[in-house]
Amino acid sequence: MYDLPRLIFMGTPTFAVPSLRALLDAGAPILLVVTQPDRPRGRGRRVEAPPVKQLAQERGLPIYQPEKVKSPEAVERITALGPSCLVVVAYGQLLPAEILEIPPLGTVNVHASLLPKYRGPAPIHWALIQGEAETGVTTMLLDAGMDTGDILLQRKAVIQPEETAGSLHDKLAEEGSKVLVETLALLQQGGLKPRAQDSSQATYAPMLAKEDGKVNWHEAAKRICCRIRALDPWPGGFTSWRGKRLKLFGCHALSISTQAEPGTVIAAAEDGLQVAAGEGAVLIETLQLEGGRPLAVPDFLRGHHFQVEDKLGE
Repeated sequence: MYDLPRLIFMGTPTFAVPSLRALLDAGAPILLVVTQPDRPRGRGRRVEAPPVKQLAQERGLPIYQPEKVKSPEAVERITALGPSCLVVVAYGQLLPAEILEIPPLGTVNVHASLLPKYRGPAPIHWALIQGEAETGVTTMLLDAGMDTGDILLQRKAVIQPEETAGSLHDKLAEEGSKVLVETLALLQQGGLKPRAQDSSQATYAPMLAKEDGKVNWHEAAKRICCRIRALDPWPGGFTSWRGKRLKLFGCHALSISTQAEPGTVIAAAEDGLQVAAGEGAVLIETLQLEGGRPLAVPDFLRGHHFQVEDKLGE
């Protein structure tokens, strides 16, 4: 058990769940859980509670779901509880100055990069797109800027060769939860000295859209695979084949020489679909044709037939 400050936890998606669980396991006095309102999700558009709310309900925590956290009612409710600290993990709304000024120990945020690199809403995806060998998590004190607050603690994480956005998300969520508990314990003891970010080294990780998954076959095979892994599971790397969108998963860069035009199918076999790139070729393990489900290439080939020299992306 740790000596942790009286806090309000603010978070919404699955990335925030390990942090809330770690705080509960560490015996943190959590006064309130603030999360986004229930929303329609999935193809059936059923209204669902956010993952953080589901955990909070299981553990009997008080829950608050304001449409706008900057509303006078929300500010008043948070102020009235008198928290020593606010903890924000992927909450989904910017906090106004009136809230940031409430806790004497400040507002602690968990961010999935080694700040100042990859400020913004999609740090995991962009670290993969850029082919980084490592990334990490940062705890910082929130200020009025976009991920510009003073750094508290950081922890590095190696990006494995076949890492996807999904696997890296889970790894950093767990690592972030550990760093968060350590951060709060040190803050409570007065043993942390915040340090300013070097903004000259900052990079930005903007939100991704579905069209960001489109593969440019003229890029090098390694670059193509970085993008496909970065967009797995969402929104998915894709190309087109015979007039339909074809999603691509499980990409390996092949250092082979080919005279084929980029985007040309070189081979379709048990080990995957080989496609020429601007440099080298890629091997794709899983395909999902528009309107269908993901299938390993051998299963896909039982119902669909690629011709050698088929062109993708046209």
